[in-house]
Amino acid sequence: MSDALIDATEAADRAAAELPHWQLLDGWLCRRLSTGGWKSTLLAANAAGHLAEAAWHHPELRLGFDWLEIRLQTHNAGGLTDKDFALAALMEQVLCWRPAPDSPLEGTPDEPRWRHVQEIGRAHV
Repeated sequence: MSDALIDATEAADRAAAELPHWQLLDGWLCRRLSTGGWKSTLLAANAAGHLAEAAWHHPELRLGFDWLEIRLQTHNAGGLTDKDFALAALMEQVLCWRPAPDSPLEGTPDEPRWRHVQEIGRAHV
């Protein structure tokens, strides 16, 4: 995959089509997740960190008590590249994944003590 820069118009079109919960802000591809609390913020940040390390493409992560912001840009290219869109799509898929209703996987129990897991991935606007 090359480090060819994606111009602003193409980046906006791709973000809208491929990553509807992500925004372009000052040359960065950004996603802010509402997490519901500190435990789920740390879970999401660690999952994002693992994916970034495995991909060898490292975002900026900002976090608070009940939110995580992921900011992607290919630093050595000086802007957005295919790497940013690929990692954003993977993070969206993993961080927001839940089993389908007909899945053999039952998913997180609908109980207050597991709410911190259920809240990860909600769009923050």
